[in-house]
Parts: sequence; structure tokens; C-alpha cells
Amino acid sequence: MGRFKMTKKIISMMLCLGLILGLTACGSGGSSDKVYKIGVLQLVQHDALDKANEGFMKALEEKGYKDGEKIKLDYQNAAGDQSNCQTISDSFINDNKDLILAIGTPAAQAVANKTKDIPILVTAVTDPADAGLVKSNEKPETNVSGTSDLTPVKEQIKLLKEILPKAKKVGILYSTNESNSILQAKLAKEAIKAEGMTAVDATVSSSNEIQQVTDAVSDKVDALYVPTDNMISAGIATVSMVANEKKVPIICGESGMLKGGALATYGIDYYNLGYKTGLQAVDILEGKMKVSDMPIGYLDQEDLEMAVNEDAAKTLGITIPDSVMSKVKK
Repeated sequence: MGRFKMTKKIISMMLCLGLILGLTACGSGGSSDKVYKIGVLQLVQHDALDKANEGFMKALEEKGYKDGEKIKLDYQNAAGDQSNCQTISDSFINDNKDLILAIGTPAAQAVANKTKDIPILVTAVTDPADAGLVKSNEKPETNVSGTSDLTPVKEQIKLLKEILPKAKKVGILYSTNESNSILQAKLAKEAIKAEGMTAVDATVSSSNEIQQVTDAVSDKVDALYVPTDNMISAGIATVSMVANEKKVPIICGESGMLKGGALATYGIDYYNLGYKTGLQAVDILEGKMKVSDMPIGYLDQEDLEMAVNEDAAKTLGITIPDSVMSKVKK
């Protein structure tokens, strides 16, 4: 009888403990109150990548994912150093992040080579398939998806010709360390040839070479074309200082470079690109889409923008045609 009472007492205690644990779980919201850990790896600081990050954060916030509440953000900038990309990637994986955003192709490649399990979204990557991040841009079939910043290179070269109808030789300034830049340079060479001009390669492998290479190529060409290259974007002030002094105008891949002294562009809005990536993140966190099935996203035609640096035009003594200025958003 004593043993029976003791057994009943133990069972009663276990039931009470189970009830307490159940109520605690209900009070905390259970799995619905999970705080997702999101790591953000940005290759380097410059206007385009900064805007992509801002757009990503804004999309999350507008969908109810505020830092410190439903998500915990860990933002890291690699300062353009590939070894930093590797170290930051390792730290994200060791911390078991629920999702990683990689901004810039080298950053994306670094983290994708480290994990095949954690969902990775990329942005400011020209061609994820060409970069080896996905099997195809239509269906990744890997743990990577995101958005592409493939710019309308052909239209940008047409813009160059429209502003500078007498141009004969165009220097293409880019980094050989970035697969996205090599791809854009190839497209630019084709477009330059189609416009009846001659392309001149001007490549760098480190930021220390930018001033010297820009100086050398500026003596040989009538204009410079700079794609959405991260190394050149970060050093655009140096490029502009040298080129503008020699009266060589710069047509670039995105509007952020205009702040550094480039002349004009027709390209994408990186804030909108990051915002689109943020919406992809929400779909993944809410289980609406698997990253392996999520197509690479592209901005629509209306997200492209014509932009002109009028101060640079005055410095260079160039009159921008009305056909171009009429397309610039006021």
C-alpha cells in the first residue's frame, strides 16, 4: 500500500511538471517565437553594396522581422579581403546561423564553399551560375539562391556612344579577381565592337594598381567603361581623379559611382535589389519556398535608372544630350 501511494505521488508530480512545461512553452509562443539568426557578409564598403544591404534590412523589417525581436542580425564587412571572407564564413557556420546573406560575388563564393546545409542568399552577384554558386539560375538545386545585378551592358555602351559620338577607343577598367567583372567585360567588348569602336583592356589584380592602370589607359582612349566591379567601385574616387584630369569621361555600371566622379550610367537600383532579396529571405524563413527551388531574381525594366553627374560633365566640358537628360529622374 505504501509503495502504491509513493507511485501515485511520483505520477502526480510528473503530471504537474509536464503541465508547467507545457504552459511555459505556450507562454513563450513555442516555435512561432523562434528568433532566427541571420549572418550578413558584405565584401567591401561602397555605395552599391551598402544600398543592397539597406534594402534587404528594410524588406525584413516591413514583413515583421525586426532585429532583436524575430531575428538577430550579425553584420560583417570583409573590407575587400578574401581571407576575411573565409574567416567570417567560418564564424557564421560555427554559430549555426539560420540564414546567410552574402553581398558581392567573392563573398558569396567564400561562404558557399564552406557549407552545403545553411540556406544562403546572394545579392550583387552578376551571374550566380557562372560563378559556380548554383546549377542554373532558373533552378539552383543547391543551398544558394538570391538576386542578380546583371546590368544592361549593351545599353550602357549605347549611352556612351550617345553622349560621346566621336569616341573611337574605349578602355574597360576591371578586376581580374572577380568573375562577375570578367563576364561584363566580355559583354562590353562585344557591344563596343557593335558600335564601331575599339575596346582596350585595363585590368587590375589589387587596389594598389588602380591609379597606375587608370593613368596608363587614359592616355590611350577617348572614354572609360567601368562595370559593376567591387574593387573599382571602392576606388572610383581615384579612377575619377586621374581620368577626369585627362578629360577622359567614365560611363559606369551603377549610379553609386557617380558620387565618386563618374559621368553617367543606365543601371539598376541596388536598394531595390536588396529589398527583393529580403522578400526572398522571408519566404525561406516562413517555409514558403526552399532555397534549392528558388529561381535567381532579377529587377524589372522599371527598376533601371538613368543617372548623370552634371558636375563631372562641367569639369569635362561635355554637354549631355537632351535625349539623355529627359530620361534622368528628377
